[in-house]
Amino acid sequence: MKKIIYTIFILSISTQLVNSQNLTRANHLFENRAYMDAAELYNNENPKTQEIQQKLGDCYYFNNNMKVASKWYKFLLSEYKNTVSPQYYFKYAQTLKGIKKYNEADKWFQKYQEQLHQNVNDIKTIPTLEKEKEHLKNSYTIHPINGNTSLSDFGTSFYVSKIVFASPSKKGNLYAWNNEPYLDLYVANTDNSGNLINIEPFSKNINTKMHEANAVFTKDGKTMYFTRNNYLNGKKGKDANKVTHLKIYKAELIDNQWTNVTELPFNNVNYSVEHPALNSNENKLYFASDMPGSIGSFDLFEVDINKDGSFGSPKNLGPKINTIYKEQFPFISQNNVLYFSSDRPIGYGGLDIFESSLVNHQFSTPINLGTPINSNFDDFSFIINDENKGYFSSNRDDGVGDDDIYAFTQNQKYFVNGVVQDKTSKHLLPEAEVSLLNTNNKVIKKVVVDNQGSYNFEVEKGKKYILKATKNLYIPFQTEFQVNENNTNIKLPILMESFEQAEKNIITENNKIQIKIKPIYFDFDKWNIKKDAALELENVISILNKYPTMKIEIGAHTDFRGSDKYNLMLSEKRAKSVKKYFISQGINSDRITAVGYGETQPVNNCNKPGACDEEGYDKNRRCEFVILR
Repeated sequence: MKKIIYTIFILSISTQLVNSQNLTRANHLFENRAYMDAAELYNNENPKTQEIQQKLGDCYYFNNNMKVASKWYKFLLSEYKNTVSPQYYFKYAQTLKGIKKYNEADKWFQKYQEQLHQNVNDIKTIPTLEKEKEHLKNSYTIHPINGNTSLSDFGTSFYVSKIVFASPSKKGNLYAWNNEPYLDLYVANTDNSGNLINIEPFSKNINTKMHEANAVFTKDGKTMYFTRNNYLNGKKGKDANKVTHLKIYKAELIDNQWTNVTELPFNNVNYSVEHPALNSNENKLYFASDMPGSIGSFDLFEVDINKDGSFGSPKNLGPKINTIYKEQFPFISQNNVLYFSSDRPIGYGGLDIFESSLVNHQFSTPINLGTPINSNFDDFSFIINDENKGYFSSNRDDGVGDDDIYAFTQNQKYFVNGVVQDKTSKHLLPEAEVSLLNTNNKVIKKVVVDNQGSYNFEVEKGKKYILKATKNLYIPFQTEFQVNENNTNIKLPILMESFEQAEKNIITENNKIQIKIKPIYFDFDKWNIKKDAALELENVISILNKYPTMKIEIGAHTDFRGSDKYNLMLSEKRAKSVKKYFISQGINSDRITAVGYGETQPVNNCNKPGACDEEGYDKNRRCEFVILR
C-alpha cells in the first residue's frame, strides 16, 4: 500500500514538473514571438488561468485567426474583466469585426474608451461608413491576380515598368512568429490583367536572411528605400528586451548593381521605422513609426529630403491623420492623395485603407475607402498609378495564402459640390435645401445642408442636370450644368439673395419680414375691399406672381376701441376678405394664410382713451403681409 501511495505521489510530482516545464517553454516561445508553437502548448494547459487565456487570444490574434482569438478573449473578459488590461477590450472588439459582428464590436470599443477614461463616442460603424461612402470620389473594381503563393505576399511598389513586392524566401530559416520563411523582395513584370509574371528574386545585395519588405523607388529607378529588420553588414541589432525592430534603408543603383546600402539617420535600435513612401517631387519621405512622442502605437511621419541627399527632422502628420490607434503603410499618389492603413474603430475590421488629400500643405479629414477595397480583415499597402490602376494587399478569406496581392481599377466618380451662402454677406446658410434634378425636373436627390453649408452629389459623366436651392425668406436658386469627362469634381457655389435684398418693398418691420405697401383702410365696421385698397393690393399680388413659391400671412389688426371679441371677429373677416380678393386675382389659396389678431398686437401705446390722436390710433388699424417662406 505504501508503495502505491509513494508511486502516486511521484507521478503527481512528475506531472506538475512537466506542466511547469511546458508552461515555462510556452512563455519562452511567446516572448520570442513564436506564437503558433506557444499556442500549441498553452492549449494543453489546465486550468486556463487569466494569463493563459490572454496569451492564447494573442497567439491567434497576431496570426489573424480572429474566430479563435475572439473565443479566448470572450472567455477572458467574462471571467476577468475587472483585472484585465484595457487593451483586451480593444483586441476583442477587433476580433468581433473580423467575424463581422459589428454591433457587438461597437459596444466593446465604447467599453475600451471607458477603460481609458476617454470621452465615450457613440460608435456606429456601419451607418458611419455608409455615410462616408457617399463622399468618396471613386469606386473600385478588384481583380484577383496570378503570382500569389500559399504563404504571405504583400507590399507592392512601382519600379519603372515593373512591380516589386515581398514574399517568403525560397531558402533559409523559418520565422517563429508564423512558422513561415523570412521575407525577401521580388521583382515581376505585369500583363494587361495585372498578373505578376516572370517573378525573380530582387538583388542579392538587398535580400538578406532577415525580413525585407515595402520598398519605394525614385522615378528614374536609381534610388530605393526599403524596410528591413535592424540588420546591416551581417550584424543584427536588438533593444534591451532583445527585440529586433524595423528600419528603413537606402540603396543606389550603380553599374546595374544595387549598392551603398545605408540606414536612414532617424532609425533607432529602440523603435521601428518602416514603410517608406515618396511624394511626386521626391523631396519628402513618408513613413510609419512608433518612435517616442507618437500619438498611437504607430503614427505616420514625413521628413524632408534635401538637395544634397541629407534629411531634415521627422514631423508627425498630426491628429488629423494619426489616432491613438495604428497608422501604417503610407503611399502618396501623383495627385497628392495620401493613402494609408489604420485599425481605428470606424472600420470594417483589422487594418482598413483610408485616403486624405493634400491641399495647401494641409491634409483633409481621412475617408475610409469602403468596400470592396476594405474587408473585415487586414487591408493595406495600397498603391495607384496615373492610369487609375494599382495594387493592395489583404489577408481576406478568398485569398490563396496568408496575405495576397490584389489588383484594382479605380472607377472614376463625378461629383458636384459647393457651399450655400448669402449673396451679399457671403455668410453660410445652414438648413438650406439643395436638390439635384434631371432635365425632366425629376428630383434625383436632395439634402438639407449642415452648419458648414455644404452639399455634395454624385453625378454621371456626360449628363445634364438642374441644381436647385431653397431657403426660408430667400429667393429660390436654380442653375443648369453638364458633367464633362475632364471635370470629375464640379464646384458650384450657391449664392442666394434674400427677398429683403431683392425687393425695395420688402422690409423688416415689427420683427417681421413684410411686403410693405401703403395702408389699406376699411369703412367703419366693414371688411369689403375698397377701390383704393385694391390698387395697393396689386403691389402684393405683383410680388407673389414674381415669386411663385412665396407664401404669406395676411395679418389684420384693429385698434383698442370696441370689445376684444368684436375686434377679433372684425379683424378675421378683414383678413379673409383680403385673401378672397387675392384668390380672385389668380393667387393659389395654399399660398395664403389669413389671421385676425384684433387689438392684441399694437405697434404703439395707443391702448386707452385719450392716449393718442386719431393718426396714432390709425397705425394699429392695419393689414400686414408677412412673408412666411
